[in-house]
Amino acid sequence: MVSALSTRRGRALGAVAATLSLLLLSGCGAILDELGTPQEAPRDEPGGEVTASAEADIFSLKVGDCIDMDALEAMYEGDSAELDAVPVVPCADPHTGEVFGETTLPDGDYPGEEAVDAAAEEFCLPAFTDFVGLTYDESIYQYFPFTPTSDGWTIGSDRVIQCVIVTEEPVTASLQGAAQ
Repeated sequence: MVSALSTRRGRALGAVAATLSLLLLSGCGAILDELGTPQEAPRDEPGGEVTASAEADIFSLKVGDCIDMDALEAMYEGDSAELDAVPVVPCADPHTGEVFGETTLPDGDYPGEEAVDAAAEEFCLPAFTDFVGLTYDESIYQYFPFTPTSDGWTIGSDRVIQCVIVTEEPVTASLQGAAQ
């Protein structure tokens, strides 16, 4: 018998699958082009909250930043290029994604995609529980990580994993403590 929770997860995961495949391949591991480089996210102060919608440099994302996941998917639809820009919005504006956690992997040789994915899951699942107030299995929300790629690791010294919570319907506030 299939539970309502697993059915909901299946539908949500299907909707996120295309975006997830791109993000897992690229995420924070984007190697930025020298020309046409995306800009820093517009903020009220250095390191502060995003103040306007923008296509921000992937490396300017911070915990608490809100993302328009539909626009992200449209930006990279059918494109296997690594992410270099992410559509950020003020969290009071409708959005379907939010960066809720970040960790840095240790220096050394690139450990491989499976090891990076395992490290992301090991970090993001407990961070999800702390952020939302429910375990991932109990929650109505999804998550996925932006992860470094082999190229980003080797050429750009990218070691950052960022955890992004995803909603099916747009929200206009942070999901911190949402307990849903």
